[in-house]
Amino acid sequence: MDLIALARQMGHAIQEEKAYKDLQIAKTTADNDKELQDLIGEFNLKRMAINNEACKEDRDEEKLRNLNTEMRDIYTKIMSNEHMTAYNNAKTDLDTVMQRIIAIITQSADGEDPDT
Repeated sequence: MDLIALARQMGHAIQEEKAYKDLQIAKTTADNDKELQDLIGEFNLKRMAINNEACKEDRDEEKLRNLNTEMRDIYTKIMSNEHMTAYNNAKTDLDTVMQRIIAIITQSADGEDPDT
């Protein structure tokens, strides 16, 4: 069997992994959380306002400080949302699995024993 076919099989296996499924559920839940999505939208608007103000030749430093404070407050609310927390935890779990997979493949390509 060629390596591309094996990689495709691995892709299917990853999508059957519990960590992957948990991430998909957490993502859907977060996407469906109207309060969370509103906060994310508000965060993005504040970020754009900061960028716009920062690019002005005669920018208002006080306004920038206030916008930054508001953006940090919104970020805190986003990160304390239970669905965002669940999403971040699920993403960390899948990232850990993926790092292990990548390490095995990379070390194998360097001649190491794939079983160690």
